[in-house]
Parts: sequence; structure tokens; C-alpha cells
Amino acid sequence: MLSAFARAFQTPDLRKKLLFTLGIMVLFRLGAHIPVPGVNFTAVNACVKDTKQGLFGLVNLFSGGALLQLTIFALGIMPYITASIILQLLTVVIPRLEALKKEGQAGTAKITQYTRYLTIALAVLQGTGILATASSGALFSGCQYASDIVPDTSVFRIATMVIIMTAGTTVIMWLGELITDRGIGNGMSILIFTSIAAGFPGSMWAIKQSGKLLDGWGEFFAVVAVGIIVVCLVIFVEQAQRRIPVQYAKRMIGRRAFGGTSTYIPLKVNQAGVIPVIFASSLLYIPALVVQLTNSQAGWATWIRTNFVRGDHPIYMLTYFVLIVFFAFFYVAISFNPEEVADNMKKYGGFIPGIRAGRPTAEYLNYVLTRITWPGSLYLGLIALIPMIALVAFGQQTNFPFGGTSVLIVVGVGLETVKQIESQLQQRNYEGFLR
Repeated sequence: MLSAFARAFQTPDLRKKLLFTLGIMVLFRLGAHIPVPGVNFTAVNACVKDTKQGLFGLVNLFSGGALLQLTIFALGIMPYITASIILQLLTVVIPRLEALKKEGQAGTAKITQYTRYLTIALAVLQGTGILATASSGALFSGCQYASDIVPDTSVFRIATMVIIMTAGTTVIMWLGELITDRGIGNGMSILIFTSIAAGFPGSMWAIKQSGKLLDGWGEFFAVVAVGIIVVCLVIFVEQAQRRIPVQYAKRMIGRRAFGGTSTYIPLKVNQAGVIPVIFASSLLYIPALVVQLTNSQAGWATWIRTNFVRGDHPIYMLTYFVLIVFFAFFYVAISFNPEEVADNMKKYGGFIPGIRAGRPTAEYLNYVLTRITWPGSLYLGLIALIPMIALVAFGQQTNFPFGGTSVLIVVGVGLETVKQIESQLQQRNYEGFLR
């Protein structure tokens, strides 16, 4: 990986792309520290130090800590992620979107435009909800300065703050597209990578500060060792795939012969990526969020506070694990259609050796996909439980950086970026078959 970056910096055009990407990343992090006008930043800092992330931990993770500090980039990239997932799910349900997806580049551009519009709508909705929560003091429950975070709660002031936060999300979208067009590509993922990686040094130092073994260095190096093991495991599983061989028969078109080649269908063990973890986390936040906003003291509210707020509770951990496994199968089922793949293979004369074309091929693909999704879903569940296990072992759930969504995204984006750089290097240094 380091050799790929070193060779990229030796290539002038790639060096410009890398420096441009780094500049956008610095600008993105700068916006994550500029507070929204109308926010009492002193009260925010006091509450951030005194309280844990709680219900908004996932959104705060994707914003690089900007959410709980109520900056102009407080919403981060989360509205865009949510809009992309919603559009991807609706593509299976709405025939018009499915037709657009099949139109190629023009249809994809149209779906991207719909995603932008939905992102802005979600940013307005989420910004309003977060500011309403902050003004009521529920954003930092238990902090004595929570009610002073938004001193002016007039309609004009709140509307202005919502517009600024929505504009911040729009600027983040634009920065991501700039990286995709003029940088090294994969812009939105790199911004997510930047947000998550920015919190690693602070989290590691917080673990050292709160540690007791060898003045905190024992816990520090233990977490580093666990992090290396987790990263190696994630890389191993993310790279793992089942390659199904496909043979294409020869076809005569005029006097020329086409086909006769062999290839394969790569089915990844973790076909769903990080989406099941996001789905499960979001779904588990809903009951606790309802209890926090309603401030109910009923029996069901007490049960939720006891079992679904603390991350180290066995019922919470078991429910979280089961939801991740369920959503892994759910997302794979809607994102990979074996019948469509089998029909495309049959249309172009392709077949799997030993399997008849058509329906038997679709059944075989579905069988293989189900078999490899089981270890992939269990792996996702175990990785996501690492921060909760760290809470039991070290008392460090909030500050534990190597687990769950963070490592999956950081490693996945890192591997994809290295592949893109290597492919661009290969295009510029292709030697060919004849010398």
C-alpha cells in the first residue's frame, strides 16, 4: 500500500490528484470545527466533555465529532448516506427507478439527482430535529449546561441555523463530487473515511488517560494489539470471495467468431458491506430516542431504559447481533438478483459448467449466495460487538476506535482507494506484451 502511494507521488498527474484530495480533506475537517451561529460554544464544549455520545453516536461518528459540537458540518455525510440507501431500496420497489437503473449512465445520473434532492430534504428534517433536541436540553442529558446550548429559540433563529446546517451538508456533497471528478475518485467514501479516522488519535489518548495499568499504557497497547488483529481479520474477510466459473460459447456473427471465453462471477463473503450494521444501529436507536423525547416513566419506558440504552446489556447485544444477521440477508436479497444474472448469462450464451442455463443457474446462484452470506453476517455481528465487549472489559465503549462501523468503513475505503491508485498506475506504466 505504501509503495503504491510512493509511486503515485512520483507521477505528476497522480500527485496533483492526491494533493487536491488532501486539500479537500483539510477543508472538510476545518468546517467540522466552525460552530453554527447562535450556539453557545462554551456550553457545548462543557457538555461534550461531561457526557457520552449516547443515542447520536452513529451520526456523530460519520460527522467526525461535528454533530455534538453543532458545527456547520454537524450533519456530515449521513443525510447523503441515508438518501442513497433509500433510493437503492426504492429501486427494487418502484418500476420507474428500476428502468432508470437499466438505462446506463443517463439513468444513473438521474438517480443521482434524485439522491441530491432527497439529501437536502433529509438534511432539513435532521437539522430541525437535532436543534429541537438541543434547545430542549435532551441532546446532552445530564449536563447542567444543556439548556444553555441554544439561548435564542425564536423561529427565525432556528430557521437560520437549519438553513446553515443544510447548506453545510450540500457543501459536503459538492466536496465529495470534486474528489470524484478531479481527485483520486470515490469522493463520498473518502470524506466518511476522513470523519472516522479524525477521531482515532483522540480516542486512543482518552483510553491512555483513563487507564490504570502502567499509567494507562497497558490499556493503550492492549487496544492497539486488538486493533491490529481486528484490522487483519477485516482485510482477510473483505478480500474473500467465491468465484463461480462462467463459460461463454462461441457464436458466429457473419464470418467472425465471438465468445468462447471463460470468466467468473465474484461473490464476496461480506456482500452487504457495512449497511446491515447501519440499519441495525438505527433501528435500535428508535426505542431509546422515543423514551428520551417523551420522557415517559411508564413500565415499557423503564424496560427500554434498562435493556436498550446500555450497550453492555446482554439483551441489547443479542438483539443487535440478530438484527445485523437479519439485515445482512435482507440487503443481499435486494441488491443481488440471481434470476437477473442468470437471464443475462443465458442471453449472451454464458453458462456455469455442470449447471443448465436459466432457472437451474438462478437456483444454484441463490444456493451459493445463501451459503456464503451466513459466515459474512456472523462476521459482521462479531465485529460490531467489539466496542460493547470493550465496554465490559475496559469500560471504554465511547472511546474504543477499533470496532464496528468505524473499522469496516476505514478498511473498506482504504482498500478501494489503493486499488484505484494501482489501476491508474497500471494505465500509465503498462508495458504491453511486446518489448
